[in-house]
Amino acid sequence: MSKAAGKMKGFKKMIPKVEHASPLRTNIPAGLAAPSPPLGPMLGQRNINIANFCKDFNEKTKDIKEGIPLPCRVKVNSDRSHQLVIHQPPVTFFLKQAAGIQKGAMYPQREIAGKVTLKHVYEIAKIKSQDPPLALMSLQQICQMIVGIARSCGIEVVRNLNMDEYTEFLKEREQIIAEQQKELEEKKQAKMLRSN
Repeated sequence: MSKAAGKMKGFKKMIPKVEHASPLRTNIPAGLAAPSPPLGPMLGQRNINIANFCKDFNEKTKDIKEGIPLPCRVKVNSDRSHQLVIHQPPVTFFLKQAAGIQKGAMYPQREIAGKVTLKHVYEIAKIKSQDPPLALMSLQQICQMIVGIARSCGIEVVRNLNMDEYTEFLKEREQIIAEQQKELEEKKQAKMLRSN
């Protein structure tokens, strides 16, 4: 019996300790990490030194244009230290930049908010392939994923783009956005009247 107990103790030492705490997943604007909400309370709940984290994050993102949203994964160690992994900006950010728009479509299946070319999709895929979650995917799979995300944002993927036609399209689109915002404001006012 004592030999079996001795072997069991040896097994316990060999098996790595399982950590159940999930990493913190959040988007933080590049160079703008601050201890104020919403970031400060999230870090405080996980016992991370907020001032050191903000300083560390801002130092790592100083070469990136300020304000670009960066998906971050923060793993907290038992000694209150942390491991920070900063991913590339979200696909939707790149798609909106490539299309030259501020917002996606309000009704993605019924309207087109913007257009991007296949070359844009390929370039975005090359950038996103550096992210750890997409490391095992081929460039073709990442491109297919990006086309799906573009469709859900109301962005059309085309082979070629005529700049004159697209400029005209964006001008018409601004009028549609203004009408939609007016419609939303009216709905908001009507809801406020009903609640009073």
